[in-house]
Amino acid sequence: MSIKRETVDIEKEKRKIKSVKKMKEIMTHYYIDAKTADQTGKKVAWITSGGPVEPLIAMDVIPVYPENHGAMIGASKMGADLCEKAEAMGYSGDLCTYALADIACSTVDGGPIGGLPRPDMLVCCNNICGTVLKWYEIQARYYNVPLFILDTPFCHTEFSEEARQYVRRQLDEYLAFLETNCGKKIDQDRLAEVGRRSMEGQRLWQAVLDTTMNKPAPMSAFDAFFHLALIVTLRGTTTAIDYYTDLLDEMKARAAGGISAVPNEEYRLLWDNLPVWYRTRWLSDKFASYNACLVADTYTSAWCGSLKYMDENDFLDSMAEGYSRIYLNIGTDEMAAMVLEMIDKYDVDGLVMHSNRSCKPYSLGQYDIQRIVQEKRGLPTLIIEANMTDSRSFSESQIETRIDAFMELLKA
Repeated sequence: MSIKRETVDIEKEKRKIKSVKKMKEIMTHYYIDAKTADQTGKKVAWITSGGPVEPLIAMDVIPVYPENHGAMIGASKMGADLCEKAEAMGYSGDLCTYALADIACSTVDGGPIGGLPRPDMLVCCNNICGTVLKWYEIQARYYNVPLFILDTPFCHTEFSEEARQYVRRQLDEYLAFLETNCGKKIDQDRLAEVGRRSMEGQRLWQAVLDTTMNKPAPMSAFDAFFHLALIVTLRGTTTAIDYYTDLLDEMKARAAGGISAVPNEEYRLLWDNLPVWYRTRWLSDKFASYNACLVADTYTSAWCGSLKYMDENDFLDSMAEGYSRIYLNIGTDEMAAMVLEMIDKYDVDGLVMHSNRSCKPYSLGQYDIQRIVQEKRGLPTLIIEANMTDSRSFSESQIETRIDAFMELLKA
């Protein structure tokens, strides 16, 4: 091996995030626990990614996220095949590909982990989209299990007292639903403790994301896409707190040591929308070839964006507003304001928007946000048309041409 090649390999190894190994171990144990729940006497609940998981944790119910599974399907490059199966079942290819892949997966026990564990109940919160309502109804019928729906009013601007009371009443119904299906009363003190742990985990996750304010950034949005898993899946547990404590320490050490996600970082970019799961490595390498690092994104930050509305000393009551005012349940002007805030916070040079054909709530309004960003910050914007799970919508040559032109514009 040449000295030059050996030096490159050492540098590449140095840039690897050590916590990745621990994350893989935790998620493997989590899925084994869920897959063997019927043998250990535990209950399993499928829940939407934006749903209130804390009561499930407090009731010792294992939460399972079909959307997380959809991301795994995409990353494993199994999305196109499973979406085709769903289309053959009569579902439109225009639907959310997380939903299509999940519905098909249930019938064939397919996917990277051989299908999800059978649910004892389903919990659906429509604060992320309306598709989840019919998606979870379909799965509730298929598995013949009870379904609870938490309806959160759309927050165009403010969150009214009437809306707060409406959601708060439903939270009591949610707890009653869990008590009925678990055969025991919920421990309010334990729920409060889980709430405190949830908020601590979110604060740590925000601190991890904020390490990219350093120049150069010690991690990228592509790294955040991977490390997000625990704040979604195990929010409210000591496992998540311990992991993000260690990850934060590692990011601080990398920043102090000048270890960056992208060698020779020159351009700092903001990503909007879900990842293109089956091409994250290609996209990361492509931007890195221009010394560009995606230092922040609207997707991973959504799991700590409601902290300002939550009260750890009155967690149950504050859940009503906290779970209603998430990124996908607010108006376009509010979204644009958050994007502008992130642009300033992370000192961003340009905006990359994934126009995701599969996620209408996330993609609708992007051109308005692009216009507002242009008017208020004068930053260039790149729009990539793709799909988060189904690779049939990805045109590498077209996207590469757009990235090349965008980066040339930044360099000018």
